[in-house]
Amino acid sequence: MSKLGHRVTNPTNIGGQAVIEGVMMKGPKDIAIAVRSPDNEIVVKKEPVEGIITKYKLNKIPFLRGGLALIDAMILGVRSLNYAADIAMPEENSDEEPGRFEAFLQKIFGDKFVDVVMYFSIFIALLISVGVFILGPTLLAVTFKKTIQSTAVLNLIEGVLRLTLFILYVFAISKMEDIRRVFQYHGAEHKTIYCYENREDLNVENVRKYSTLHPRCGTSFLFIVMMVSMILFSMIAWKDPISRMLIRLALLPVVAGISYEIIKIAGKSQSAFMDIVSYPGMMMQKLTTLEPDDSQIEVAIEALKNVLVENEDEVLW
Repeated sequence: MSKLGHRVTNPTNIGGQAVIEGVMMKGPKDIAIAVRSPDNEIVVKKEPVEGIITKYKLNKIPFLRGGLALIDAMILGVRSLNYAADIAMPEENSDEEPGRFEAFLQKIFGDKFVDVVMYFSIFIALLISVGVFILGPTLLAVTFKKTIQSTAVLNLIEGVLRLTLFILYVFAISKMEDIRRVFQYHGAEHKTIYCYENREDLNVENVRKYSTLHPRCGTSFLFIVMMVSMILFSMIAWKDPISRMLIRLALLPVVAGISYEIIKIAGKSQSAFMDIVSYPGMMMQKLTTLEPDDSQIEVAIEALKNVLVENEDEVLW
């Protein structure tokens, strides 16, 4: 085991996400969402992998695939969370009457209503994220321009502000009780993937001994995004705030593309250098993952088993 987590003998491209009382796993062909229902049963939903990358076969194009993979992940994440909420909390979704605005939208969009709401939610989430973590630090850093003339120092201030906001956000949500259970499932997801990547039988005893910290985690990806944006944005001269913000928006796909390639390398590399690169993001996972109990590990195992394929070469890097 490295200082960061467990070494793996066969790194895979299988990934996942914690959801409400469950885990979503994504394999080369299928997606499985396993959720613990109120009557203590594990309910599994399995469906084929879909998305922009799969549809247009773009997963082999470096840098371009990063931004598209992020969009696909957000769409899949929202869908998985909605499904998990329906299973884990059915009483909160059964007797609600739609409001006037919701009824109006249902009338207009019909069967597409759920998809419309989902995509709108993703759009709003992206808008808030970009506003808070990308544009917000730029506007805050502008206030220092009257007293600081050095472009390098201004870029450093902006980067530090962006990183600080991200860390504070992660720290704040890690203290929420409901989120803590999701973070336990997050830990179960990582442990289960580690167990499979080390070619051990998928059972609770084997899974339990592995680390909750994994180099291909979304938390690590977001941290790398922050660091890549800090480096990339530092190369841009300080002009007026509007043009500076527009340039940052234009560079977001580039940042996502570079960050995606780094996280892919980190997932399969055994080098000390990549350990150093991965270290800050792995430490952030100490906030977003918690030790799961055996029942949560069982759910993660069930999700992973449902995305495995007969030809194991399909899941290897």
